Amino acid sequence: MYERISIDPKVCHGQACIKGTRIPVHLILRMLANGDTVEDMLREYPSLTQEDILACFDYAAVLAEEEVSPLETFSGEA
Repeated sequence: MYERISIDPKVCHGQACIKGTRIPVHLILRMLANGDTVEDMLREYPSLTQEDILACFDYAAVLAEEEVSPLETFSGEA
């Protein structure tokens, strides 16, 4: 499905990683959430590319999509 993301039970316990590395997607996203910049990560992990980081966003977006089913509205009366 993704050319830059791999899931292999033999690598990082099957966590989604940047293909060809042992860098998990969640690590990239967590670093960005904690204020690291793309430039920081590219310096810290020279094997990464900007496209790898963007692929992490795309992967997370797919996971975040959910089918929304409307809940019944309760009047609060018992």
